[in-house]
Amino acid sequence: MERLLPPRPPHPLGCHNPRTPDRKAMDAILFVLRTGCQWNALTATGICTSSSAHRRFQEWTQAGVFEAFWREGLLAYDDLVGIDWTWLSLDAAMGKAPLVGEKTGPNPTDRGKRGVKRSVLTDGRGVPISVVIAGANVNDHLLMGETLDAVPVARPKPTRRSPLHLCLDKGYDYATSRTLVEERGFTLHLRRRGEEIHAKRHRGAKARRWVVERAHAWLNRFRGILIRWPKKPRNYRALVHFACGIIAAQQTLPG
Repeated sequence: MERLLPPRPPHPLGCHNPRTPDRKAMDAILFVLRTGCQWNALTATGICTSSSAHRRFQEWTQAGVFEAFWREGLLAYDDLVGIDWTWLSLDAAMGKAPLVGEKTGPNPTDRGKRGVKRSVLTDGRGVPISVVIAGANVNDHLLMGETLDAVPVARPKPTRRSPLHLCLDKGYDYATSRTLVEERGFTLHLRRRGEEIHAKRHRGAKARRWVVERAHAWLNRFRGILIRWPKKPRNYRALVHFACGIIAAQQTLPG
């Protein structure tokens, strides 16, 4: 990540206390992401002062460092393992957002409390390749087009010999969803409402859509994004991108 960091901004007075090393600041940001602790609690950990960590986080978020880290992780994953473009899965998950901010809304499953929704597109192994955030009251199918277009790496064009399959649940059973899929050349796999209960799996058929549920479970292990505390959408989005980059990088490790 070091090569993705922006150059150090000059101090307006020309002299100041020694700058906190970037490595310590990044360790502090990672600690917040993994544990979900408050920024003010960082000083007690001894990693880095809360003011330095949060100020560096704002600088790097504005510079797009965490999104670039996720993109680099996907490229490394594609080179070493290969992104499974054949079977893609898309689904959304809701979380709490106690503080008022943009891209939050009443959560229909939590008595109308403030909530946030993550719309995630994964490859065939469950690695997130696209993420979009919105208020919890936004229907899943309304985020579908934005999620399909938000992939940070180049997507191959589907062909007859190499089709791109897209697995969805019944929450996307709308005419607009089918139109979006057709416009982008995907092969849709979607059961209509009421069919999932009565449908029987064909012998030899392999379950595909469960990988996106696992991706949401992976993301929820990062306690800093399980509950959205940042009021600014870009700060929460940066933490989500950081988590997605870590997941992509982990897939390149042996074993």
